[in-house]
Amino acid sequence: MSPEQQIDQIAERVERLLQRHAELMQRHAALNQELEQSRQQRDDYAQRLASATERIDALLTQLPPLPGDNA
Repeated sequence: MSPEQQIDQIAERVERLLQRHAELMQRHAALNQELEQSRQQRDDYAQRLASATERIDALLTQLPPLPGDNA
């Protein structure tokens, strides 16, 4: 194999590596965005759960005691 062929082969490999790197960077950015959306959704669900728990606790305090309860 001549030196020119070797250089061409190396150049092709480097080009493929650069292309793959760009693809991986795009995928990484997309996954980071998806992760951030999931975190926001999780935080929203946690907030909704806390709010629902507060409402249920408030309703439970309004219930009359059961007969036989000493509490």
